[in-house]
Amino acid sequence: MDTSRFINMDLISAIGTVAFAFSGYLVGVRKRLDILGIIIVALLTAVGGGILRDMMVHRVPVVFYDYTNIIIIAVSLVLSWMIGLHKRKSETFDRLFIVADSLGLVAFSLTGAQVGLMFDMNAFGVVMLGFVTAVGGGVVRDMMVNDIPFILHQDFYGTVAILVAGALFVLDQFVWLTPFTLHCLFVAGVAVRLLAHWRELALPKIGEGGKTV
Repeated sequence: MDTSRFINMDLISAIGTVAFAFSGYLVGVRKRLDILGIIIVALLTAVGGGILRDMMVHRVPVVFYDYTNIIIIAVSLVLSWMIGLHKRKSETFDRLFIVADSLGLVAFSLTGAQVGLMFDMNAFGVVMLGFVTAVGGGVVRDMMVNDIPFILHQDFYGTVAILVAGALFVLDQFVWLTPFTLHCLFVAGVAVRLLAHWRELALPKIGEGGKTV
């Protein structure tokens, strides 16, 4: 496994970890969980997708031997409490959640897809790892608080993860993957996710309006 040609994604990974820790914190507060419940939800949101990804490629999850993500999550939770995120009005609360969740989704799509590239996977493998890394933590979070996971019903949530991971694969194949194109892809992915949410764009549903199919 030659990793010499790949871009260091530590910053993007950190952004994703912070963002998902924030989103887990916000969900925990909204569901009126106690302190331990909030910590567990935030932790699993931030590292759940990465653990699933690492299990798929038969390697020990990074979080099991590297304290970096644990420290990032702890600092994020302390900052969330210190700046009083739990005291925000419901409308601001929802907006903060969507922004944080969008940042985490795109960041982990990229980091997961790069793992696939490192293992010389084909397009399907790269996209699958990006997808699982991006949505795994959110699915765990939503199931823990008895919500329907975003990926099953909300706008382009899962589609964005697929598009971002697929775009990274294409950039790599054409040797166009540079720090500049990587950051452009990150910004574009977040923009698409936010636009889809605020414009209420969604994939078509079968049997809408009470019709049976």
